[in-house]
Amino acid sequence: MEENLKSGFVTIIGRPNVGKSTLMNHLIGQKIAITSNKPQTTRNRIQTVYTDAERGQIVFLDTPGMHQAKNRLGEYMMNAALGALNDVDVILWLVEPNNYIGAGDKRILKQLQSVRQPVILIINKIDKVEKPKILEYIDMYRKVYDFDEIIPVSALRGHNLDDVVDTIFKYLPYGPMFYDEDTVTDQPERQIVSEIIREKALHALAEEVPHGIAVLIEKMKVRKRQTDLMDIEATIICEKDSHKGIIIGKGGAMLKKIGSNARFEIERMLDCRVNLKLWVKVKKDWRDSDSLIKNFGYRKDEI
Repeated sequence: MEENLKSGFVTIIGRPNVGKSTLMNHLIGQKIAITSNKPQTTRNRIQTVYTDAERGQIVFLDTPGMHQAKNRLGEYMMNAALGALNDVDVILWLVEPNNYIGAGDKRILKQLQSVRQPVILIINKIDKVEKPKILEYIDMYRKVYDFDEIIPVSALRGHNLDDVVDTIFKYLPYGPMFYDEDTVTDQPERQIVSEIIREKALHALAEEVPHGIAVLIEKMKVRKRQTDLMDIEATIICEKDSHKGIIIGKGGAMLKKIGSNARFEIERMLDCRVNLKLWVKVKKDWRDSDSLIKNFGYRKDEI
């Protein structure tokens, strides 16, 4: 019965690289947000939808990791993360299993002091520590904030994720669903394709390069008379000429590797064959340019 349904918005916050995107992807049941072991993977607030026909709907906002901003893009990302705290029904704070609270998490704790929504602490990556230690970490966090719930999980292994969903529904308000039952994201296909390419670049490239890359989709079109084949042309934007050389690689090997890995995943998502062509361009200091940030799909008016 529709009057028994619960629906609401849930934001996932945390420092970079604690597993926010991995958690969301596993909860949704398919890949929407890109994942990487490098910081600044998620740059936009990504909205995904979990629907349970009997209980209702959870709309997740996966936010950029909270960090000290070093440029305009960093400021934009922090604003996106902080903005997601305001208009939601439940906050999930994701942390790693440590026996201390670092400076980054202390900043988040400070932000949480002013919120009124239920806050659920998710201690992720419990598969990496012994069980007695988990109880110590839970006790440590209980002393610094009055959490509504604390749930230890392994997003990567899928441990305790049913508990997370059950607990979220416990705190959501009653109300009709916001989206159709078959909706899983509000992200346009072009955005998802550009993020997949960026993810494969993040995986393949050296540490110093990924922070300064963006991906611009130039063309995305089904080929005439071959409706099972899509032509996609994309440009990887970097900040330095030296980075361009690294991204292309010797004899074009690195760019070919990025393209091959991206094409495989894009084909799975679109359920068709893909002809993917990649180029590399240098736009010096684009992360400090409001106009270029906007051109590359990071829209401040959505915050």
